[in-house]
Amino acid sequence: MADKRPFTFEISLSVLNHLGRHLYRSFGTVLGEAISNAWDADARNVWICRESDGKGFTIKDDGDGMDEKDFQEKFLKIGYSKRKGGRRRSKKKRPFIGRKGIGKLALLSCAERITVVSKVKGGEYIGGVIDNPALDKAITDDLSPRQYELGHADLAKLRAYTKGHGKGTIIKFETLKTGVKQSFDFLGRTIALYFRFSLVDPTFKIHLDGELITHKQLEELAAKTEFVWKIGNSDDPYLLDLDRRFEKKPGDHDTKRVSLTGAKGFIASVEKPTHLKIRTTEERVSIDLFVNGRLRERDILKHVPTARIVESYLYGQIHVDSLDDKTDRFTSSREGIVADDPKFQAFIEGFRKVLLGIVNDWDELRLKHRGDGDPENTRKTTTERASLGLYHAVAKNFEPDTTRKKTEKLDSWIGDLACDAEFNFESYAECFVSENLVRKYITEQGITLSPEAEAVVNDFKGREKDSKNRGNISIQVRRSGSDLSYLSMDALANLVDKKDKVKEASLSRDASEFKPMRDAVAHTALLTDAAKAKLKSVRENIKGRVRTLLADGK
Repeated sequence: MADKRPFTFEISLSVLNHLGRHLYRSFGTVLGEAISNAWDADARNVWICRESDGKGFTIKDDGDGMDEKDFQEKFLKIGYSKRKGGRRRSKKKRPFIGRKGIGKLALLSCAERITVVSKVKGGEYIGGVIDNPALDKAITDDLSPRQYELGHADLAKLRAYTKGHGKGTIIKFETLKTGVKQSFDFLGRTIALYFRFSLVDPTFKIHLDGELITHKQLEELAAKTEFVWKIGNSDDPYLLDLDRRFEKKPGDHDTKRVSLTGAKGFIASVEKPTHLKIRTTEERVSIDLFVNGRLRERDILKHVPTARIVESYLYGQIHVDSLDDKTDRFTSSREGIVADDPKFQAFIEGFRKVLLGIVNDWDELRLKHRGDGDPENTRKTTTERASLGLYHAVAKNFEPDTTRKKTEKLDSWIGDLACDAEFNFESYAECFVSENLVRKYITEQGITLSPEAEAVVNDFKGREKDSKNRGNISIQVRRSGSDLSYLSMDALANLVDKKDKVKEASLSRDASEFKPMRDAVAHTALLTDAAKAKLKSVRENIKGRVRTLLADGK
């Protein structure tokens, strides 16, 4: 190694402390800075290697690397920007991620000791060691940057990474902080979710412990995905994988297209909110904003909250590269965008409209695929939703484990019945409640049966006896032996609210109109649209008159 002169930071150490070591909250952000630096250096590969004891890891790339001058005057010069002079792209025409020149300080926030070595093609390794405890002492002692020199980098300890390494940068992290260690178990999924540089340049690859990170790291999430709303045209391999999965089970999924100016990507929903939680952590997958393949804003729903249940089911990735222009709208921590930026606000307004459409779509699709839907969506009443939910629960008992072809036919039959079942279940439930409430009212008021009612009861009892004899049934079918249990609403109404049907509205009048369709519902017949409309109107009248009857009966 060419250690011809000591390397030092070019910034006040106290400012460095505030900017770097306490500014970055998540390990994902720290990792993102290292990967972004490799991207800007035109690397084709980034290798992340975790130590088996969980105490450290190393990041290596095959980018252009740094010579002694670059390391001192660019890497260690806090605030140096690659975009100086108006440059916005690398030699390979990649859009630069770095802007402020302070992101490299994130590397100081996750370990006690960080070794950085780099070399250009045909050159030697240069670099040094940043020891955080020693840096703490230097800050306490109020040393100047020139008085704090980086430590010597021992290449012998890096032999496993320098072997065959033609050019690029190697960063070794030792004695990790607790939060970083906890992140190791889901690191592959984190990388697959949050670093989508390959969508901009497919030659850029990230490896974790020798394994190439691809959309396959997200198989668990893909398997739990129900619906997808595609935004613009995207060659995202994750979306292509979802398409293949949906083709295998066409009855279980749906894909729609939505338009969002200047954006591409997708929004998707899972079967249950728990499917978005990243195991062993408090984090969950969300709808995130990307610029030039780099995650720039986590969970953009916080900018347009709808307070609807659907939000807890949604995740996605929206790419808006136009947000990277001459205006620097990214926060110093690189974990978000300046919220009141006009261009960002214009995007958010478009996103709000898309989201409101998805909120309604999701309810419709969930009900279509026998899910619960959104109880706050007014397109259906509470009782309609409850009836449909009961039907879906019952229908599941008729889904045999058979061949795919037979299952698809059965799914079609069950789907065809859903609308009628929703109406019939609700109608029967209201009939059941109304008739039993009137029976209780008659009993409490001590109303005696009329001769006509007694004739109906005796006729019904005779038919019931014959039916039980034919069926060889000796048990008592009706829980109550009361004569009232044999009377339906038309007969019950005549006992409590019988008026001139031509001159006055009454419960008995509504009940007589209700009976033909009530009998059809009770016998599981499917009704015409005209009959449904009539039955619904009469049901509302009966409910109103029963409520009045019970209130007056107090």
